[in-house]
Amino acid sequence: MTDTRTDPGTAGSAPAAPGSRGADLALDVRRLDKDFAGTRALNKASLRVRRGTVHALLGGNGSGKSTTIKILAGVYPADAGELEIFGQAFDLHGYTPATAQQAGLRFVHQDLGLFEDLSIEENFALDTGYPRSGPGIDWRGLRTRVTSLLREYELDVDPRAAIRTLRPSDRTMVAIARALADQDADQRLILVLDEPTARLAAHESELLLERVRRRAEIGQTVLIVSHRLREVLAVSDDFTIYRDGRVAGELVAESPTEDRLIEIMAGRFVKALRPTGDAVHAERQPVFSVSDLRGGPVRGIDVTVHRGEILGLAGLVGSGRSSVLKMIFGEHAPDAGTMRLEGRPYAPQHVGEAMSAGVALVPEDRVREAAFMDQSVAENLAFATLAENWTHGFMPRRRERGTAETLIADFGVKAAGPDALFSSMSGGNQQKVVMARWMQRLPKLLLLDEPTQGVDVMSRADLYDSIRRAAAEGCAVVVASSDLAEIHALCDRTLVLSRGRISDEVVAGELDVEGLTSLVLREKTMTDAPTEATP
Repeated sequence: MTDTRTDPGTAGSAPAAPGSRGADLALDVRRLDKDFAGTRALNKASLRVRRGTVHALLGGNGSGKSTTIKILAGVYPADAGELEIFGQAFDLHGYTPATAQQAGLRFVHQDLGLFEDLSIEENFALDTGYPRSGPGIDWRGLRTRVTSLLREYELDVDPRAAIRTLRPSDRTMVAIARALADQDADQRLILVLDEPTARLAAHESELLLERVRRRAEIGQTVLIVSHRLREVLAVSDDFTIYRDGRVAGELVAESPTEDRLIEIMAGRFVKALRPTGDAVHAERQPVFSVSDLRGGPVRGIDVTVHRGEILGLAGLVGSGRSSVLKMIFGEHAPDAGTMRLEGRPYAPQHVGEAMSAGVALVPEDRVREAAFMDQSVAENLAFATLAENWTHGFMPRRRERGTAETLIADFGVKAAGPDALFSSMSGGNQQKVVMARWMQRLPKLLLLDEPTQGVDVMSRADLYDSIRRAAAEGCAVVVASSDLAEIHALCDRTLVLSRGRISDEVVAGELDVEGLTSLVLREKTMTDAPTEATP
């Protein structure tokens, strides 16, 4: 694209006359700068989005992509830069969320902003207003309009249904439909999706992105931010990659490989994300075994994991992946089954017993289940070893800081220091801290539930290195993940769960990601189908 722009208008934040920038651009951001307390978040960054395309904005945590999105939304003020939306120039000084709305930007974030106990139509009305009929609400008119919108977005659901009853991908599509509800035939809008699939299983993500792709095919412009590169590659036309606040690469109408995107993002080939190809075989010493484990969706499984082995648990939502880990860790009591740890009977009555026995769990939701967001990094690291380090009624601060400094260095955590708030770090660095907290206990059995969910590529590589290092030092590792590329890259052996039972066992190197995906999606005929409840 040839840059033939003219200077944008400078009067307030109202739209100025269209410049001479290429008419095919929906969004044109140029020379964007942003500092936070002396730290440069964006440095002459640019972003050019063509009309009617799906454009992926990529980069690691701290690369500047989230800052760019927040500037476009009017949440953060820019220090410098130029902005044109559909050819109209906007002054970034005084640019507000109202300006973004007026300009045609619509945002759907990872937190969808939906009220789960309200109906679909009520959620629409909260955004667009309740239509009136005399002194009351025109429910029939509201229902008719929402039904029409749902059909337009390929949603075959009752507008009176509560949000919490919808499947995950449908909830996201409802949020998208609501964001674009005010679009008329003459209005041009840009839909910005910020990590739309972060909490979706693979098949739900595929369904959502197919719908997004079809919206682009009928002229909708979409800007998508995601860590899931395989999904981005499947749906996107163009790519902008940020690194350290700058543009590291712009790919227009190209079909890059995942490896190429990773190299641009990281500035190097990240070997840790590739399968090692060295499977651990069964002659190694068993560390943990369970026979006929039952509880919640789990309907009777036998599992053995060996010293130094990384065992994967794959399966659809509701297959029992997470339930298996929680029963092993003592969070939930199984209905039946016997467990053995290092050859001895193992039946933890609570989490404390599991920890004392040498078992550790990194849970799926670090914010709700694994982190103390308002505490420091050092305090978060210390929580797993309080009993060992508590002295005369208090924790020696010098020891706590010293341990934290060592772990921060060992696990490659990027933080201002041990006293930095946990909430101040990126998701990838938060996950490294959670991992380090448990690894300092030198567990015999390490249980990992979605270990890199919402984590950027470089942090994922560091976490993979940590997991492999733990296995090399003799730890038995069990990884439950909906990311089958992750299972393929990490695991020596994988058990596929279907309806609470083991349907297949795969040794590393036997199948590629596509083959593993076909096993997970294949429906097994089960006569004893489980309920969807978790223990």
